[in-house]
Amino acid sequence: MLKIIQQAQQHLDRTAIVAGDETYSYRKLVSDSAQFAAQLLDNDTDLNEQRVAFMVNAGFDYVRVQWGIWQAGGVAVPLCLTHPLPSLRYTIDNSEAETIVVSPEYADLLRPLADENGLRFIVLGEIDSITEGVTLPSLADSRRAMILYTSGTTNLPKGVVTTHANLNAQITALVEAWEWTAQDHTICVLPLHHVHGIVNIISCAMWSGACCEFLPQFSAENLFNAFRKGKINVFMAVPTIYFKLIAHWESLPEAEQQALTDCLSRFRFMVSGSAALPVSVMEKWAGISQHTLLERYGMTEIGMGLSNPYRGKRYAGHVGYPLPNVQVRLADENDRELPASETGEIQIKGPNVFSEYWRRPEATAEAFTQDGWFKTGDVATVDTEGGYRILGRNSVDIIKSGGYKISALEIEEVLRTHPLVSDCSVVGIDNDEWGELVVAAIVPKEEGIDTHALNTWMRTQMPTYKTPRQYKTVAELPRNAMGKVTKNDVKKLF
Repeated sequence: MLKIIQQAQQHLDRTAIVAGDETYSYRKLVSDSAQFAAQLLDNDTDLNEQRVAFMVNAGFDYVRVQWGIWQAGGVAVPLCLTHPLPSLRYTIDNSEAETIVVSPEYADLLRPLADENGLRFIVLGEIDSITEGVTLPSLADSRRAMILYTSGTTNLPKGVVTTHANLNAQITALVEAWEWTAQDHTICVLPLHHVHGIVNIISCAMWSGACCEFLPQFSAENLFNAFRKGKINVFMAVPTIYFKLIAHWESLPEAEQQALTDCLSRFRFMVSGSAALPVSVMEKWAGISQHTLLERYGMTEIGMGLSNPYRGKRYAGHVGYPLPNVQVRLADENDRELPASETGEIQIKGPNVFSEYWRRPEATAEAFTQDGWFKTGDVATVDTEGGYRILGRNSVDIIKSGGYKISALEIEEVLRTHPLVSDCSVVGIDNDEWGELVVAAIVPKEEGIDTHALNTWMRTQMPTYKTPRQYKTVAELPRNAMGKVTKNDVKKLF
């Protein structure tokens, strides 16, 4: 039996999930996820790592489907609810999914794709049935469990494969470091195709017997209303969300501000991650909430690797210290370990590190040193007390915006397919709200290109968070003597 299910069985009568006006116990979650696993198995005894892509709304259904896939021996491939069809098609095709599971509202979008490829298609609520007498397979921790897609320095996203052992390590490290207990109550407002929401929030809460609440529709007002109920005591978000909360709080009358401050001050702790936290945001939120946000460092391939202390001083701009059972070092461009006083690439080793890039053996080999250290691509320094400070990517082509890591090269390739775009360069520029803002310099094929129409078109080709927020038309892009676009000069255009 999966360890997270074993943990849940210790808390059967506690509330596991709150979604809207509905509450669900751990008993129901364990039972319903097993029923869904039986439905997936049908006449099989084990999915044997078949990939199951699922586009399911956040809440009870999401968790029971994910747990059901795992219990049936499948590999969970969560799909982003806001991605356009080309992005969804890529994920489904690349993962070689054999089954697609959807909430009813996404059936019309994905059913044609399933029919086209001869995939099994399950719409929640249509054929859910009680299946008796199905024996669920016994699974080794070494089994593949999940594939999450992330954009690297190449044009196309890579599928990051984690095993059950990887997930167990990622979860237990945070449960220990952040002292999760069954008395905790958290809320998830993050997309559920990334480790931040899946592992840090939902899985840590479920492992601990805590309650995880889901917000039907995000807004700063709705989130503050959830806080006002007085049950939530653990909150995690990306800097962009804190920026929005600050702006809303500042718009309120003084009496409401003080009431919210009193409410927030009773939280156990608050976390910020997935992008660098601006010092201004950290300081403003500290004044509003009476909490110094806990910054941590992680990525799809490792879960979390570093964290500021739960108990102890936290420093602005620092992502803290290695988590339990995680080894961290700095290395030069030749993968030689550097003394802590120097600047180098963060490299990670431990049971939390992913298994492979799906069907990309060369990319997998390139991601690791000869002695097994994962090369993160992030450059950092270490302070006198052993805490890490991230300086940035060793590639200018990775943009961190709103909690996402975005490939500039991928966006450029799409832009270049537009009939009125001759050439382009995409970069990230510093922004307090988003971390970095995605912007694009465009060389048009004719004068007077309508950048508003261009952006509308881009939103039909790519997820909204990847589309540029600003465009600037130029006669030519700045290049060096070798003809390579100098992206630092492109940034200066903005």
